[in-house]
Amino acid sequence: MSDDAIDHGRILEALLFASAEPLGTKALHERMPDDADVGGLLMQLKEDYKGRGVHLVEMEGSWAFRSAPDLAESLQLERKVQKKLSRAAMETLAIIAYHQPITRAEIENIRGVGTHRGTLDALMEVGWIKPGRRRNTPGRPLTWVSTGALLDQFSLEALTDLPGFDDLKAAGLLDRRPAIEAIPGSGDLFAGQDLDGQEDEEGIEEEPEDDEIEDDFKEDSEAELEEDVGNENFSEEQQKESA
Repeated sequence: MSDDAIDHGRILEALLFASAEPLGTKALHERMPDDADVGGLLMQLKEDYKGRGVHLVEMEGSWAFRSAPDLAESLQLERKVQKKLSRAAMETLAIIAYHQPITRAEIENIRGVGTHRGTLDALMEVGWIKPGRRRNTPGRPLTWVSTGALLDQFSLEALTDLPGFDDLKAAGLLDRRPAIEAIPGSGDLFAGQDLDGQEDEEGIEEEPEDDEIEDDFKEDSEAELEEDVGNENFSEEQQKESA
């Protein structure tokens, strides 16, 4: 091979190596010397790189250096990226874990809001849930179940090891107060009144008992009876005087 051919091969190699994108045959002809055999040099260069870590490949009439296909697995770089799940995703995960197998409609019914498609996709991406069997109901909706990866993530041996209602309350994850007391600002609504509907010592008067009402009714009835008897006696005396 002549020195000119060697130089031409080196120029072609440099052009392909320095280019950010594949170069077509026409573009190579424009940049190579006029007497260069571009086609022959490409075939020679391809043969020279055949057993190396990079190969010269042709893609729709354009040429470029690419890594050898058999080294693809060795060149892969894996990184662990920590992603914080949204509140909606955590709620959905908890509902699936406790109520599986469960459909998407049932999840939305429990949460009270619609479930975004990306929420289930995010849980599937981390490998904590997977599609289950279709429910044997009209429409045959798809159910969702948890995976073994979820148990491994939270160091559980079985789903029965999930915390129960009492455990959640003891951990402070559930409100142990009565529902009416948990409503903010509801204390003023019942100030001065006990659970029986009676007012406390600072209120007006306690509502009279049934016995007291009955005694007052008897006293009123006796007073009205005496008044009627007195009116009858007065009428009889008035008739005698007229006679």
